Amino acid sequence: MKLLLLVIDVGNTNIVLGVYEEDKLLYDWRIATDKDRTSDEYGLLFEQIFKYNGLSTKDVKNIIISSVVPPLMHTLPAMSIKYFNIKPIVVGPGVKTGMNIKYDNPREVGADRIVNAVAAYEKYGGPLIIVDFGTAITFCAVSKEGEYLGGAITPGIKISSEALFLRTAKLPKVEIAKPKNVIAKNTINSIQSGLVYGYIGMVDYIIEKMIEELKEGDEEIKVVATGGFSNLIAAESKYIKKIDKLLTLEGLRIIFNRNK
Repeated sequence: MKLLLLVIDVGNTNIVLGVYEEDKLLYDWRIATDKDRTSDEYGLLFEQIFKYNGLSTKDVKNIIISSVVPPLMHTLPAMSIKYFNIKPIVVGPGVKTGMNIKYDNPREVGADRIVNAVAAYEKYGGPLIIVDFGTAITFCAVSKEGEYLGGAITPGIKISSEALFLRTAKLPKVEIAKPKNVIAKNTINSIQSGLVYGYIGMVDYIIEKMIEELKEGDEEIKVVATGGFSNLIAAESKYIKKIDKLLTLEGLRIIFNRNK
């Protein structure tokens, strides 16, 4: 019989979940975040996903959850208890992360940022910068000794695209894609140019300033990207050398092992 760990990362736009057998990620899925869904609706959805992939909810022996969506902080643990018969670990105060958080108020740091930092430091060592391209773009700095130092937060590229459409009378909603040229010849490509190349420039400038603050001597500052839009922006960045789409799931597995 399999002994599986279910890891659940709740973001503002998507919930990413994965199933581990020991250290091996067997499956991962991405579903839309809906804060109005009930625990029963999520439970039935998870059951369907498991059944489709030939898994049984009975094979899951442990669950760990990180969430930046407060309404789901009750819904998903309730779902875990009812449909998996498991009281999950919820990443937050009181959970051992193994990382010293050098924030004015450590409770303010989003669970996803800590989980990413734990995974990135474990996999790549420090000092390093993690850029998570989600609904918001978060930049997190971790010291050589593995301390979480803080970072920056900006609106994500999708938020900016929607704001442009909603707050202007004539500009259309566009697909977020990289146009061939920065100097675009039509309105759609002009918006795409401003969004994509503008975000590449902003991301690189923030990373550059963070590297200046982190750098001691000749040591290399590693820069790792994750999140939904990481391929689009990070591929053009001067500084991002590694894209790790499943960093958060890996961090949840590591934190679970530190708490079991």
